[in-house]
Amino acid sequence: MSTTQIDNNQLLRFTTAGSVDDGKSTLIGRLLYDSKAIFEDQLAAVETTSKRKGHQGVDLALFTDGLKDEREQGITIDVAYRYFTTPKRKFIIADTPGHIQYTRNMVTGASTANAALILIDARNGVIEQTKRHAFIASLLQIPHLIVCINKMDLVDYSEEIYEDIIHQFEEFSSKLYVKDVRFLPISALDGDNVVNRSENMKWFQGAPLLHTLENLHISSDINKIDARFPVQTVLRPQRDGYIDYRGYAGRVASGIFRPGDDITVMPSGFTSKIRSIDTMDAQLEEAYAPMSVAITLEDDIDISRGDMIVKTNNKPEPTQEFDAMLCWLHKDTARPRAKYSIVHTSNEQKAMIKDILYKIDINTYNRDEENKDLSMNDIARIKVRTTRPLMIDEYRDNRITGSFILIDDSTHETVAAGMIL
Repeated sequence: MSTTQIDNNQLLRFTTAGSVDDGKSTLIGRLLYDSKAIFEDQLAAVETTSKRKGHQGVDLALFTDGLKDEREQGITIDVAYRYFTTPKRKFIIADTPGHIQYTRNMVTGASTANAALILIDARNGVIEQTKRHAFIASLLQIPHLIVCINKMDLVDYSEEIYEDIIHQFEEFSSKLYVKDVRFLPISALDGDNVVNRSENMKWFQGAPLLHTLENLHISSDINKIDARFPVQTVLRPQRDGYIDYRGYAGRVASGIFRPGDDITVMPSGFTSKIRSIDTMDAQLEEAYAPMSVAITLEDDIDISRGDMIVKTNNKPEPTQEFDAMLCWLHKDTARPRAKYSIVHTSNEQKAMIKDILYKIDINTYNRDEENKDLSMNDIARIKVRTTRPLMIDEYRDNRITGSFILIDDSTHETVAAGMIL
């Protein structure tokens, strides 16, 4: 399987983060506008709103600020998803809020991202929120970090200021686990180094942002070693030609599956071989993340939703107790030793927070072992106990089988998102 084949079959998902007024929405608007990814009716609506607000040109931020409150206040208060395509790649953007009280929104928007764009106002340099967003990106194991030093037009396109901000960022980010960090001097408002190269910063030899995103190598970010296939449903068509068909449908979480592979079904431990890998259109020679397929086996095995098909020579460790980093998402505080529903891949069962080991101050990265109350946006290391074993991997090895959410049984609301350690 070639690298190009995977890259061409994959969307690039990226998230944006920065302090309020650092220009995230303007940057995304500029990306969409300059790459001709905006429908005419959208453009007309934004032009009308811009005129009404007294702007001379188009207010680019309005392309992403979809909620009425945001448009009126000029801030982003929820995760706004935008989709666009260039000849080289398809993109999904998660535009997340900059306010401290919306940490949970950044966690939500960044959880599936291949890359994070962190914006820094060139006039202010690295501030607390920059550190917070970089920490969350590191916590979520986002493979690529693109630090966009914005508003370079307001500091006379100074190379010295740009280099100083890089130094500030590297000084604290050396403590974080981030594989790939890149820096870009930009002006989102004027379009410098966003889609087109800047005439004002000829001292910068790197590629503009869109070129960087189009050519970001993401296929090696996928875990191709640990084959994991969480079963979502069992297909029994019961029609001519398919009377005996029994397919196990789901999305490949990681690794590669091929017909003939020896597999084990977890947690039962039954073994078999893959007979075929099917889609609506054809049978496949191989399936890899994040493809949705149906797998048939040589043997009739009792398999249901929540089970996991894995390679026999590479099995996850079934466990009922594990440590995790947890981001609390709900306005009500966590109840000590209360029962929640845990959703891990396609598996749902009961769980409880057995212990809160410490909370993390995401401004200083210090641990707080005294205050164990979990409130909205808090991030903490916890112990989880489940009623039945889960087939887990560490989050750093597998972001799909290493993550989970907790749901309050009484309200059915999602209260927390966790990353298994």
